[in-house]
Amino acid sequence: MAGGRWRRSARAQTLLPLRTTHLSHTTSCWYCDFKISTFNELLFSLGRKHARFLRVWFAIGVGFSIIALIGATVILLKESVGALYVHNGNASTGMLFGLSPLVPGLRISITDAGYMIISTLISIAVHEFGHAVAAASEGMHIEYIAIFLAILFPGALVAFNYELLQSLPPFTALRIYCAGIWHNAVCCAVCGLALFLLPLILYPVYIHGENPMVLSVSPKSPLSGSLSYGDLIVSLDGSHIHNPQEWIEKMVLMDDQTVKGSDNLEDSRSVQAFSSRKGYCVPSYWVEESRKVQPLDEWFACPGELMAFKSWPCLGLSLTDSIHRSDQNLTGSMHCLPAKDVVKLKKCGDGWKTTGTNSSSCPCSQDETCLSPLQKPGLTWVEITYSSPYSSKCSHPDRTLSADFENRESRSTDCGGTFVFVGDVLSEAHSVQLTAYRPRWEFNLGLHLPNMLEKMLAYTYHVSATLALLNSLPVFFLDGESIVEVILCCITWLSLRRRRHILQVCLLGGTLLSIFAFLQVFMSIVLRYG
Repeated sequence: MAGGRWRRSARAQTLLPLRTTHLSHTTSCWYCDFKISTFNELLFSLGRKHARFLRVWFAIGVGFSIIALIGATVILLKESVGALYVHNGNASTGMLFGLSPLVPGLRISITDAGYMIISTLISIAVHEFGHAVAAASEGMHIEYIAIFLAILFPGALVAFNYELLQSLPPFTALRIYCAGIWHNAVCCAVCGLALFLLPLILYPVYIHGENPMVLSVSPKSPLSGSLSYGDLIVSLDGSHIHNPQEWIEKMVLMDDQTVKGSDNLEDSRSVQAFSSRKGYCVPSYWVEESRKVQPLDEWFACPGELMAFKSWPCLGLSLTDSIHRSDQNLTGSMHCLPAKDVVKLKKCGDGWKTTGTNSSSCPCSQDETCLSPLQKPGLTWVEITYSSPYSSKCSHPDRTLSADFENRESRSTDCGGTFVFVGDVLSEAHSVQLTAYRPRWEFNLGLHLPNMLEKMLAYTYHVSATLALLNSLPVFFLDGESIVEVILCCITWLSLRRRRHILQVCLLGGTLLSIFAFLQVFMSIVLRYG
């Protein structure tokens, strides 16, 4: 991870030259760096020009950094102690160095890796800029800025005259030491605010939160044959979808309902086929004309594109009760029907109640029968309504989208439609990349722009927060080491030898606990996703 520690130069002169010539780059089997002195004069001029304001600015950073150091140390101790106790077979980890929230499922693509690299460079630049400007505001010149790679960990440092730095008053030195942590914290605040205001910023060009737009679909996903780039997800099982988060949440809810329904099955034959409790009011003459389902390999198969449906006395009954009441005539009430026509009909059953509505589960009329699709346990029946407003065959995207959602009979136009997916909804939900933004006008060049801005801000937020947190810890070679050292120097009643002993104990303990915490997180990730 990038470090905000600057090199402690042992040169005798009190002031370093504003421009350093003939910088030698360091290269070894485990460490290499690239030194830059081009920005020395610019940074020094900036710091001296706004010295009064910057001193107040970085004084605030001192208070924040000390609080962050205490808080990070307490959390580190709590995490380390908690990791020693196993609750239900899982160690308590991830509060301090939790990587899973940053990258759900650890599915990092090449594009995500690019965002991570760019956000890391931005966070490091912000961190080192804080150190450099803070030093310049105190009249200290910069020797050079170095970008290094230690083993496999990238980082950067700002080189000053260490002897001059040691001669500064403690609070002045703290302003310089805490500047990197403070700037990373401010960077987090700016990114968070930008994410919050992004819908307002992009409002003149993009619509936010109306329907999620498809950016890509995995070629291996069954949804790739139905959804394409630029399509809008209108609803799931008739429930309106506003953003990608709702898409995932409703898929998770459907999966939970499927798992509960599968767990309730006790009869051995019923396990091979069961109703999803999502029914449709099918006209009686359809039922009479439909072909009967014939058993095939212990599964009820239909010819061609037809799907198996079963009629229940009332889908308001519990799933287990319905199966037991009709088990004696399992195939007698099953029918093969075209799913694309059935989904246009009125719904019945209580399996559609994902929105909390309390409508009747048996709303069919006397000349209609409530039929429910049959499926294997573990698979979920999902209706996905979509719109294609940016298709060349759809001339009025906004008007067609609203009309398609409000008029459920119009399902097969060039501007969208409804299709049925039967399978593992969780894996398919993550196979589609969605964005909450869609253009107000028909153009393709800017479809990815909001998603790129969101990801860049989110990654920079997380990386900058991680950099600030790491440098707040009392570990070797990071800013926390210098901050603890200066704080101990302010305790005048301690002897110099005792201060050094306390410093070494704090740094050694903090470093070992940090390594232990990282190992715990790494092992939990391996066990969960390995």
